[in-house]
Amino acid sequence: MKTLVTGSTGFIGAHLVRELLRDGHEVSVLVRQNSDLSNIEGLEVQKTFGDLRDMESLKQALQGCDTLYHVAAHYSFWDKDKSLIYKINVDGTRNILQAAKESGVGKIVYTSTVGCIGIREDGTPGNEETPLKPPDKTNPYKHSKYLAELEAMRFAKSGLPVVIVNPSAPVGPLDIKPTPTGKLIVDFLNRKMPAYLDTGLNIIHVKDCARGHILAGEKGRIGERYILGNQDMSLKEILETLQEITGLPAPKFQIPYPIALASAYVSQFISDYVTQSPPAVPLPGVRMAKYKMFFDSSKAVKELGLPQSSVKEALRDAVDWYEEKGYVRT
Repeated sequence: MKTLVTGSTGFIGAHLVRELLRDGHEVSVLVRQNSDLSNIEGLEVQKTFGDLRDMESLKQALQGCDTLYHVAAHYSFWDKDKSLIYKINVDGTRNILQAAKESGVGKIVYTSTVGCIGIREDGTPGNEETPLKPPDKTNPYKHSKYLAELEAMRFAKSGLPVVIVNPSAPVGPLDIKPTPTGKLIVDFLNRKMPAYLDTGLNIIHVKDCARGHILAGEKGRIGERYILGNQDMSLKEILETLQEITGLPAPKFQIPYPIALASAYVSQFISDYVTQSPPAVPLPGVRMAKYKMFFDSSKAVKELGLPQSSVKEALRDAVDWYEEKGYVRT
């Protein structure tokens, strides 16, 4: 069974490739010519160089494949080219699904995000049926993924065997960028977090998230969404858990949200009109932090058998990896 994975050099994708190889799959990966391949170095995969914006390269990559995991996305809160995120996330998703349709791929798993699922006003966790209200689309990344998910659903309705997974906040090794959640951990380790916001995340071990993709391909119902998450934690709880793991003190001071928002607006203005570089305080990130991103993953647990490993162990694994790879000052 030959499987194509896009986004294999990223956090979730690199773990997905490893899980597929352990299961005995023949794995092909789509990578760009300038990609950092360190996350898949030494793995027995077939590399095809291409781009989500180039249909011919996608058709070539899909030759002989019966399964596609479309994990790749442009995850950014700021770009000089404001259209780039839509060209990759929306147009790119449409392109690869069309190529998969023409290639006769038998099963497709599309990686969306819990950012495409609504936040309930009463504070209870959202699920796959919680609608995303227009005000929830607070940034171009989230909006682009929302539009890309609509593309995936459209293809599923037309008969393409697409299953959608919505990861929450994965944590663990191989987070080379790192992701915003990973940066939070790195900043904590480097003592760059003097205070915290009253917000929250749903955390899952990245290995469970990768396994959830495979389970979705095996057991998921076409056209359905599955939240790949585990434990809801406030940011304060996350920092206190990191304190237990490392012995480093968690910040005690909570920043009032209006102050954080004002700082983000100033930082955004400087980036757009002065430095032309990513802001020190991303405005979309602060806007999202206004709400606790809590979600119910029981559908994936019941229908797919999604693993629910210890979130504390996920945080410990992440800490160990960041320290080993030199992300932490000595």
